[in-house]
Amino acid sequence: MPKVTLFKQDGSQAGELELNDSVFGIEPNIHVLHEAVVMQQASLRQGTHAVKNRSEVRGGGRKPWRQKGTGRARQGSIRSPQWVGGGVVFGPTPRSYSYKLPKKVRRLALKSALSSKVKEENLVVLEGLAFDAPKTKDFVNMLASLNVDEKVLVVTTDHNENVARSANNLKAVKVITVDQVNVLDLMSHDKLILTKEAAEKAGEVLS
Repeated sequence: MPKVTLFKQDGSQAGELELNDSVFGIEPNIHVLHEAVVMQQASLRQGTHAVKNRSEVRGGGRKPWRQKGTGRARQGSIRSPQWVGGGVVFGPTPRSYSYKLPKKVRRLALKSALSSKVKEENLVVLEGLAFDAPKTKDFVNMLASLNVDEKVLVVTTDHNENVARSANNLKAVKVITVDQVNVLDLMSHDKLILTKEAAEKAGEVLS
């Protein structure tokens, strides 16, 4: 079982914690990680792109000239696709880009992402995380005491208003609860800070 050092908020050590081997100690599957990230990014796309086809563009109700006898090519509307100001053929239409991966694949991706953080020594486990009041300075001091100066994802067991609001003004910090953990957030942040309870719950749920 992978063992990590347990830290207090002030940066001092509080012992060691054994993590669930089937969640935090597997060999990361790079292909599955990539699939999960692409799926999440696709789901975030708005898909509101649109063009007007010849039935939607304004004008062009009258036939521009008679069918025969002018010497010019026959035309039915000045809003046909070959005309300037005409409709667009095969242009993008509003659609959803989201799709789903199988449940077991999504779970393997989460395990792979968590295991990669342990393998790269980018996981910090805290004995507990709480603030008396929402104060950005306290959060900055905590990160400094833990020697964390990269982009960081903080995972708590339940929503803590003081913790969330203390991190709101920090661009490089994101705070989520353990049931909101996802592959995109894990892979797009350099460091992962877990509370002891969150680490235990993740190991229990995902194993």
